Amino acid sequence: MKRLLVGLIGANIQKSLSPALQQEACRAAGLEGYYHLMDLDVLPGRDLKSLLDAARTAGFAGVNVTYPCKEAVLPLLDEVSAEARQIGAVNTVTIGPGGRTAGYNTDRVGFRRAFEEAFGQAAIASKVALLVGAGGAGRAVAFALFDLGVETLLINDSDADRAHRLAQALEASFGSGRSRAVSDGVSELSATSGVVNATPVGMLGIPGIPIPLSGIAGHHWVADVIYTPLETELVKSARAKGCKVMGGAGMCVHQAIESFRLFAGYAADLRHMHRTFAEAAERREKDLMTG
Repeated sequence: MKRLLVGLIGANIQKSLSPALQQEACRAAGLEGYYHLMDLDVLPGRDLKSLLDAARTAGFAGVNVTYPCKEAVLPLLDEVSAEARQIGAVNTVTIGPGGRTAGYNTDRVGFRRAFEEAFGQAAIASKVALLVGAGGAGRAVAFALFDLGVETLLINDSDADRAHRLAQALEASFGSGRSRAVSDGVSELSATSGVVNATPVGMLGIPGIPIPLSGIAGHHWVADVIYTPLETELVKSARAKGCKVMGGAGMCVHQAIESFRLFAGYAADLRHMHRTFAEAAERREKDLMTG
């Protein structure tokens, strides 16, 4: 049986469901799969470069990369796909013969497909939307929103320069006047069809609500890229207001399918991966309740 060694580099990843998804995809494809978590929070003295070097030395087929490494990994790679370079963020690195590394972004297609499943493209096509968070995940989401047909994207980030840089990148790709950074997302919400949280705020270990609820109304759709927990306080509160909502589960599944294709050269079954995610999430929730 062919062996596939892959993993995840990032911070606060101990509750990630990527191991369950990738190892089940391996099993279904007849591979002996191992998926290792390389958590910056629990590996003192190790950094992104040293972990990537270790993965290369150990014979990994590749690694996923998550917060806070999606932008920082670019200069460490031998090759970056045109799409990942356009986005300015990488979440999947393949390691080929001789240890040559190549970076890709599967978050973009992952979010786009999840949005289509949850809301349908008509929810955003030719409309205005607000994105909160312009880091690695936010950059992928922004480009996915343009793939879906957003007319104008407003971007809010605690780092104003980062929001401006993303707006400029989007305008370079999609045309002048299509995106702008905003310092106060709440005041802009009334003119939007919906909002995406692409910050880590709301994740297990990073409590809070990244978007003041005062600006959210029942006609909005609300999406969150976080899936740990499955429903953030933002998602719960927005649903209570009558909003259509989407957590990060669908994005996680779809990006994992694309990552597995890059690692192994096989297409994982979507329904099976959704079921695997649901079962793994249920086990995790029980562990959290009993832990």
